[in-house]
Amino acid sequence: MNAYKTYITIEDPKQVVLSDLPFQVGQRVEIIVLAEDNPQDTISNKLRNLFDKTQAIPGVEEITDEEIAAEIEAYRRGGCF
Repeated sequence: MNAYKTYITIEDPKQVVLSDLPFQVGQRVEIIVLAEDNPQDTISNKLRNLFDKTQAIPGVEEITDEEIAAEIEAYRRGGCF
């Protein structure tokens, strides 16, 4: 089987136009459409899932904004928290 790979940007989700293909008139081809992974979306989803998991830990909702600010300040000063 001959394979040909190309990239296009969808301009109209109702149709995809492929041009200048290296195939003969009448040749039967198999078309597989794969969306390109967006690394930023993947990272965002992983981070959102991490936030959901950490926020679901019992007792987390009891931590105050002041405690969080104090931990950040201690970290910035190089202290332990």
